[in-house]
Amino acid sequence: MSETAIQPSEIRGLRDLWARMRGRPDPGDPRGVPFRSLLDSVGLGLEQTLTRLRDQPDWPEFADWVTATAGPIDRARIARYHAWYDDAPPPAAEVTRRAAVMAAPPVFASNDLAAWERDGVVVLREAITRDEAAAIADHLWALIDADPDHPASWYGPRTNGIMIQHFQHPAMDVPRRSARIAKGFAELYGHADLIASTDRLSFNPPERGGYRFPGPHLHWDNSLAPPIPFETQAILYLTDTAADQGALQVVPGFHHRLAEGWLESLDGADPRQVDLSGQAVTVPAGAGDLVIWRHEIPHGASANRSGRPRLAQYVNMYPMAWPDGREWI
Repeated sequence: MSETAIQPSEIRGLRDLWARMRGRPDPGDPRGVPFRSLLDSVGLGLEQTLTRLRDQPDWPEFADWVTATAGPIDRARIARYHAWYDDAPPPAAEVTRRAAVMAAPPVFASNDLAAWERDGVVVLREAITRDEAAAIADHLWALIDADPDHPASWYGPRTNGIMIQHFQHPAMDVPRRSARIAKGFAELYGHADLIASTDRLSFNPPERGGYRFPGPHLHWDNSLAPPIPFETQAILYLTDTAADQGALQVVPGFHHRLAEGWLESLDGADPRQVDLSGQAVTVPAGAGDLVIWRHEIPHGASANRSGRPRLAQYVNMYPMAWPDGREWI
């Protein structure tokens, strides 16, 4: 193992996560496990980790799986996570990185930022190059064993709808490490103390006889209990994606409606059962473009009524955080 790698047993909270899934949490740390920040720092996807832990591996088995799955774990990235976990000052290298991000030229124009304030949605054009996006797309085609020139191959058996539960590949790391993407998120957050998500891929083929879009339809991934902390979500298109090609759909400006009392206006009705589909718009963009939205915005994929599939990777950046303790609404 390289000198920059770190052993799973050295990573704060990782053994506690394993123990909690086996019903034996460590009573010495009442804060719980910062599972999202922990896994993204290690380079593991949430879904794949939970799937592995449901098999109840012993600790050596789980530690071996972590190393085999995530690959050599970067010591500098874990040092940053440990400093946050311990409430200690960030390492010097991290301070330097943040300063460089903030000093970089802006990637959003004034009209982009105006749209962001109004709609809660913005497109970072050319977040990565078209060639870099094509490399991820090629990897995705190989994963699903399909051929872009043979539509019959697009409908193989899958267990997670349009979601492809794959998280690690050098091509997928390109957007996670992109300086342009880091700058874009820093402009929206107002700081660069952000971590990149280790998220999955998506393949949304056209509807046809015997196949209808399975979702996800409009939804929220967070609690709507106030106060809702500011955070983002994002999707990277790997090919040019038209509005009717299964593009992301959102209800623009919904963060303002939440702030103005939309929940209270429901008089106790379940907000997640309110049909907002008539207010949704799709967001077309090009290969290598990153669509970012505030997580208060109802969002989902849309039915693909074109002749080509939508290929995408989920890529986000966010501040490290402990689990959200708010009531789920």
